[in-house]
Amino acid sequence: MSNETQNFARAEMLIRKPVAEVFAAFIDPEITTQFWFTHSTGRLDENSAVEWTWEMYQHTSPVTIKAIEPNKRIVIEWGNYTTATAVEWTFKSIEGKGTFVSITNSGFKGSSDDIMKQVRDSTEGFTLVLAGLKALLEHDVLLNLVGDRFPA
Repeated sequence: MSNETQNFARAEMLIRKPVAEVFAAFIDPEITTQFWFTHSTGRLDENSAVEWTWEMYQHTSPVTIKAIEPNKRIVIEWGNYTTATAVEWTFKSIEGKGTFVSITNSGFKGSSDDIMKQVRDSTEGFTLVLAGLKALLEHDVLLNLVGDRFPA
């Protein structure tokens, strides 16, 4: 397997809510700030830019929205690590079950060790994001998974 084919991270989860509700949770910062970042400069709109802030880590990331297909797909580019990477969300309605969300982060650069660390961190991070979203939408529970990941 070549380095290019390994150059992505993926996290996926079934959320037992309608696709429109799950999609809105990533577009609308009023919802997203309950399970992921703590502040956003705005909603996600195609061909726009926002900043996401994780106040507990004193970290802000610029985000450029590349594509939005309502209730189907979101594509952004963000300043993750030393170079920007792409993140794509896909949303698939599963009859009688809810929405299957897939998040793929790609375009990591650097040495093999750097790429492996970025893939590991991204997979872990987006898994926590999806678990937090699932708890919020399905059970109205705020788990604070992202904030509690690095308590010091």
